[in-house]
Amino acid sequence: MQPMLKALIVLLTLSISINISANQQLKRSEFEFAHTLTFNSKVLKQTRSVNIYLPPSYTQNKQQTYPIIYLLDGSKDEDFIHIAGLVQFANFPWLNILPETIVVGIENVDRKHDFTTPSDNALDQKELPTHGGAMRFIDFISKELQPMIKQQYRVNETSTLIGQSLGGLLATEILYNHSALFDHYVIISPSLWWNDEALLSQEFNPPHLPKSVYIGVGKEGEQMERIAKQLHEKVTPTLHDKTQLKFGYFPELNHGDTLHLAVYDAFKKITY
Repeated sequence: MQPMLKALIVLLTLSISINISANQQLKRSEFEFAHTLTFNSKVLKQTRSVNIYLPPSYTQNKQQTYPIIYLLDGSKDEDFIHIAGLVQFANFPWLNILPETIVVGIENVDRKHDFTTPSDNALDQKELPTHGGAMRFIDFISKELQPMIKQQYRVNETSTLIGQSLGGLLATEILYNHSALFDHYVIISPSLWWNDEALLSQEFNPPHLPKSVYIGVGKEGEQMERIAKQLHEKVTPTLHDKTQLKFGYFPELNHGDTLHLAVYDAFKKITY
C-alpha cells in the first residue's frame, strides 16, 4: 500500500473514531411537557383529543388538588403550548400570580361548527357553512369532558375558561347562558359580530354569577374594538361589586397576537 494512501486511511479512521467517541457522549431523552387524551365522544359522535398540562408537584403530592383551566383552540399547533407555558411561568415563586393549575387544551375538529350558534346572516352562512354546533359542544364540555377530567385528575372546584376570537364568542355564549360551568372567564377578542351581533342584543342575566370576567382586545379595527367594549359595558351593571370585572386594551397588538399578553394580564389582575 502506498504511504500516502495509508496515511489517508489512518486519518479517516481517526476522524470516524473521534466522531463516534463524541456521539457516545451525547444522551438524548424526551422532554415531557404534557400528554394527550384521545377518546370517543358520545355527545359529539366523534373522536376527540385534549392536551393536559400538569403542574410539577402533581406527581409528588398525591393529596393536593388543583384548579383547572379549559382552553378553547387548545391544539398543539394552536394555543395550548404557549398558554400552558404561561401558566407555568405565572406560578414561578418570584411571581406567584397564579396557583399551580392544570390546563386542558381542547383540540379542534371544526371550530367554525363548534364555536358558533345558528346564524340568520347570509354572509355568516356563506363564509362558515358548517356553523351552528355550539349548543352540542357546550353539552360536550358540561356532560362529558368536565366529568371525565374530574374523574381522571385531582381537580378542585375552581375552573377557568379561556377563549379567543370565535372561542371568545363561545366563551361569551357560556357566560350569558351557562355561567355556572366556570368560575372565571377570560374572553379575548370575541367575535361578537356573529349573527348581526345577536348575543350582545340579549339581556345579560346569567343564571350564576362568576367569580371573575376578564375581557381583552387589541387594535383590531372599529368593529372588534367596539363590540369588546360593548360587552364590558353590557355585563358591568350585573357584575359590578359582585364579580371581579377587568378590561384590557392593547393598542400595540392586533387580532393575531393579543391573546398571550391579554391572558398574562388577566392572570395578574384576577384573584383566584
